[in-house]
Amino acid sequence: ELENQLTAKSKTLDDLKQSLASNGSAEQTPEAQSLRLAELCEMKDSIVNQVAQLKTSMQSILEQWRVYDEIYAEVSLMTTRYLYCIDQCKPSGEEASLEALKKQVKTLQ
Repeated sequence: ELENQLTAKSKTLDDLKQSLASNGSAEQTPEAQSLRLAELCEMKDSIVNQVAQLKTSMQSILEQWRVYDEIYAEVSLMTTRYLYCIDQCKPSGEEASLEALKKQVKTLQ
């Protein structure tokens, strides 16, 4: 969106250059107009550079979030698996007999 707005403003600035070149202005001298126009062009170029830097930073941040989401999903799945395993390892019944413990060891192996 910022890039589109900058493109529109650049066109407006170009139109202004053409208008000043052909008509001039009674309020300001041509030198003052040229100076002001040069300042506007510099400001526009600075903003274009800042938007490009912002775009690069945002792409990097989006990539980092994508990696985070992938890792989070993997960790979440592993946690669910471990919780399931822990639940399966609980002794059945109140007493843990030798046979029940042997069965659990076999299940875990």
